[in-house]
Amino acid sequence: MKQERYSASLVKVGIVAIAFSLGGTLAFAASGGGSSGKGASTPSCPSGQVSNNGKCSKATSSLDDKQLYTQGRDLALAGRYPEALTALKAVKNQNDAMVLTMIGYSERKLGNYDAGVALYQKALTIDPNSVNTHEYLGEAYAEKGKLDLAKAELIKVAAVCGTTCEQYQELAKAIAGAPSAS
Repeated sequence: MKQERYSASLVKVGIVAIAFSLGGTLAFAASGGGSSGKGASTPSCPSGQVSNNGKCSKATSSLDDKQLYTQGRDLALAGRYPEALTALKAVKNQNDAMVLTMIGYSERKLGNYDAGVALYQKALTIDPNSVNTHEYLGEAYAEKGKLDLAKAELIKVAAVCGTTCEQYQELAKAIAGAPSAS
C-alpha cells in the first residue's frame, strides 16, 4: 500500500515536471480549454475588432497574446466563433498548441471540418499530450462518424488524464451519441 502511494506520487511529480519542461507552450495555455463563462459577457465587436476593457478596438491593439487567447477561447466556448477567430488570429505566436487548438475548434464549429482537423494535427505536433486537442480531434471524428479514429483519441485522452477527467467524459459522450459512418 505504501509503495503504491509512493509510485502514484512519483507519477504526479513526473507529470508536473513534463508540464514545466514544455516551455515552448504559452504559460496561459495551462488554463485549459474549459469554459470560464466569460465569452457571454464579452461585448460584441465589429469584424476585425476585439474587446479591450469593454471597448472595441483593432485586433492588433495593445492586448497581449495571453489576453487575446483568453478572449478568443472564451468567445469560442460561448459559441461566438467568428469573433473568437478574430481574437485568436491576432495572437502573435501562431505556433502555440492551444492557440491552434482553439482556432481549429472555431473553424470546426463553423463547419470547416478539414481546416479544424488540420489545425488540431498541427497543434499535436507541437504538444502531443494536449488533452484538449485530443478531445476536440476525437469529437471532430465522432461528428463525421469516424468512430475508430474517435476511439483512438479517447485512448490518448485516457493516457494523459485518466478516465475521470472532463475531457475523457466529454469525448466518451460524443462517441456514444455519434452515428457510425456507413
